Amino acid sequence: MTVLLWILAVLATPLVLLGGWLAWVFLKEFFTTDTDAALADDEATEAAAVAERLGLLPAERQNTGLAAPLPAEWTAALASVSRGAWQPAAEVLRGIGRDWERRSAFTSLLGDKAAEADEWLLSWEDARPDDPDAAVVRASSTVTLAWKVRGAQRAGSTTREQFEGFHRTLEGARADVARAAALNPDDPTPYVKEIWIALGLGRPNAEMDTLWTKVTERAPHHYEAHFSALQYWCAKWRGSERLAAGFADKAAAGAPAGSLLTALPLIAHLEHDESDDTSAENTPEMIARVDAVLADVAAADPSHPRLPEVRHLLGYFLRLQGRDRAALEQFRLVDGYVEALPWRYRADPAAEYCAFRNATAKAAEGV
Repeated sequence: MTVLLWILAVLATPLVLLGGWLAWVFLKEFFTTDTDAALADDEATEAAAVAERLGLLPAERQNTGLAAPLPAEWTAALASVSRGAWQPAAEVLRGIGRDWERRSAFTSLLGDKAAEADEWLLSWEDARPDDPDAAVVRASSTVTLAWKVRGAQRAGSTTREQFEGFHRTLEGARADVARAAALNPDDPTPYVKEIWIALGLGRPNAEMDTLWTKVTERAPHHYEAHFSALQYWCAKWRGSERLAAGFADKAAAGAPAGSLLTALPLIAHLEHDESDDTSAENTPEMIARVDAVLADVAAADPSHPRLPEVRHLLGYFLRLQGRDRAALEQFRLVDGYVEALPWRYRADPAAEYCAFRNATAKAAEGV
């Protein structure tokens, strides 16, 4: 019996040792994870305190619908259409005239409103049947409505009914775009909207090339047009990483100072980079690209409607390159508004922006 117990004890010893080792590994991992989480929380709290001391706003005070404050007359006009009055919006568009950058920006805002409720736009169209301004807002709203029908999920999470409604609405938008273009032949805005039709319906590259010629004949350095076309050429839509990078580099190389088109190579990089570290952002080529955007931003009209979006992007890349003081300078200028890349791609844009900005502030202040 004693011999049997001795044999059993010998056989059990490895199991006991294994169990002890597994328990030690579990406890070590448990407490290490807890410690790491606590350290991360402490650092985040410290970074948030630095940001607050600098006067930067917390996540709950970030506007997730805009990249920057709007001009006062735009805000007033948008409030008016929400109440059913279209006349102030018509006055703003008339005043913008041939400033195509601002025209497309304000048209997009009105199109978003009309995609939610268009009674005010119907009244405008009834009062002025051949008004090119009303027509371009209608074109914008129909394209926006199509994308709302589709939803923001990836293709695998989008239902067949959503795709059918999306394609049907985009097909209908083509007539609205054509009418807006016919009523104001010099305006590139309808063709900018048509890029999103081509993207959504999967129009072939050759058709996109023809459309792009129409855009650039009217506005060769139009920021929103270039941003939209770059999306078409990305791998996630109708192109590839090579095509997107080529389009972005060519546009940036031929753009005048202040056009902000030097941001396009950064956007192309952001759209395709899947690495987990910052080595890809710290090559000599990427550093030169960020420097080019810094110069472009400095030369831009301070009231350029897309400047805040580019500042967000610039701050993001400057931080990734360890240039925290310069990054913080950009974030100070846009703080309070986060509807911009890269934050708009995140589940909680305000929280993601603030965490990134806070870390930038902490590093910049040497805390």
